[in-house]
Amino acid sequence: MKIGIGYDVHALVEDRKLILGGVDVPYEKGLLGHSDADVVVHAIEDAMLGAMALGDIGKLFPDTDPHYKDASSLAMMETVVSLIRKHGYRVGNVDCTVIAQAPKLAPYIEEMRRNIADVCQKEMRDISVKATTSEKMGYEGRGEGITAMAVVLLEPIEK
Repeated sequence: MKIGIGYDVHALVEDRKLILGGVDVPYEKGLLGHSDADVVVHAIEDAMLGAMALGDIGKLFPDTDPHYKDASSLAMMETVVSLIRKHGYRVGNVDCTVIAQAPKLAPYIEEMRRNIADVCQKEMRDISVKATTSEKMGYEGRGEGITAMAVVLLEPIEK
């Protein structure tokens, strides 16, 4: 088995959609980034790539490539999952924590889990997404950005 840790953060800005775990979350601000800036999916992708020692999403999907401008992070995750499979591994389970003071994410967590489970070809029981606040401390607490951290277990594909 292989274990990877992922981390991502993006600033909240006006005139952008807020996409988290592939869900369009209604909010007055969205995350700034080259792609859809989905911190949940980015953290999970980085954990997958890290477990396989394949670098990070910036290496695989550079922000200098116009192909990835406003790209769906879930579509990019499909590429990562395929790459991992080519190396003889599959996702065992995912645990991700999102840190955001606002908006409240509880109503969207199950849909996030479903989206990630579908791309990873897993049951929802193998995908955990949790949300917490920073108790109004730091950039998350001031509503300046959102952070996500993830741990992923990869297991060999049995032949």
